[in-house]
Amino acid sequence: MLKLSKLTIAVAAVSMMAACGKKEEAAPAAAPAPAPAAAPAQSTVEVLHWWTSGGEAKSVAELKRIMQDKGHAWKDFAVAGGGGDNAMTVLKSRVVAGNPPAAAQIKGPAIQEWASEGVLANLDETAKAENWDTLLPGVVADVMKYNGNYVAAPVNVHRVNWMWANKAVLDKAGVKAVPTTWPEFFAAADKVKKAGLIAVAHGGQNWQDFTTFEDVVLGVGGTQFYQDAMVKLDAKALTSPTMTKSLETFRKIKSYTDAASPGRDWNLATAMVIQEKAAFQFMGDWAKGEFTAAGKVPGTDYICAAAPGTANAFTFNVDSFAMFKLKDATAQKAQADLAAAIMGTEFQEVFNLNKGSIPVRLNMDMAKFDDCAKLSSNDFVATAKAGGLVPSIAHEMAVPPAVSGAMKDAVSQFWNDDKMSVADGVKNIAKAAATK
Repeated sequence: MLKLSKLTIAVAAVSMMAACGKKEEAAPAAAPAPAPAAAPAQSTVEVLHWWTSGGEAKSVAELKRIMQDKGHAWKDFAVAGGGGDNAMTVLKSRVVAGNPPAAAQIKGPAIQEWASEGVLANLDETAKAENWDTLLPGVVADVMKYNGNYVAAPVNVHRVNWMWANKAVLDKAGVKAVPTTWPEFFAAADKVKKAGLIAVAHGGQNWQDFTTFEDVVLGVGGTQFYQDAMVKLDAKALTSPTMTKSLETFRKIKSYTDAASPGRDWNLATAMVIQEKAAFQFMGDWAKGEFTAAGKVPGTDYICAAAPGTANAFTFNVDSFAMFKLKDATAQKAQADLAAAIMGTEFQEVFNLNKGSIPVRLNMDMAKFDDCAKLSSNDFVATAKAGGLVPSIAHEMAVPPAVSGAMKDAVSQFWNDDKMSVADGVKNIAKAAATK
């Protein structure tokens, strides 16, 4: 649980973090453009997010435009850091101080934890008016609710288990087919390495390490093993020979990364693939937004394919905005308009075209989307029916944040310490999965 009240114990830390929150609050005093004369009864909508890269920033700008068209002033509360850890630190300080933003980018089990603290707003009125129960898959709607009430609005569906490849690099290295198994992948990586290029573009942050790791676990062990080990956290699965093989495969991937990868942001790793400096990257489909922003075309300039061994599976990550309780009536109205806009067809289409994800609404026309998005949408529906649709633990969809955080740290320790034995890696991950 978040146990927000316990944050007050660390007075010095909270004071420092609250100062960060106040710094964000002070920004509007620098005189943004005055609101239209017709909008005095409207309110400012402050939105906390960590979408700061090229494709992501374009998506946020679209939501800002929609809200401004509705007569609301937009207050951007962006906290850089692809995994969102920095944003959550600032958010906690703001909530403790009694000054939450209207909405914050929160997802998965973390939504339930924030709701249990009594700080999230009830969105049922908006959800009923907009027919969310009809428009959303049940599994997604359940994540957005707490005790049967909507407290968050979903933005999209990301497929996490993508492998991105630069076609020109593969051609130069003599790789004639996209690898579909791990042995095929390592054979292709050897050819790229021999051609003098980087085989795997990677950013050395724990969530990026774990994104690759869960791809490996899914590809090596299959959907049922992934469910047992990564979702149910079954001790037998976590310490099995299959997990040992997964860690051996995971370690081998590292040998194809470059020495400068530690600390690199994900979008900079994507840029390496875009710029023909590297062949492959294991990353969710938000990476496609970077290719799009760079003017690259799927099938011509780059290839999107399921990570080796995972073609019949789909690890999902649903971005969403949790809405916080606000006291002012005009602020509440603006917040409701924001929730409705997030689920609206206009934003769903433009946002996901920019972001690289697919709409979360079930009735969306995919005609404007590229082949990668259409494949993602088709696979989302197919795996949901066949049982291959599984939540991403790397992206906070599967287990509570405390558990996923401990597992990420254990996986990164193994990734960064070449002297650690596979047996010790397995033991540390299993121990982390038992975190309470």
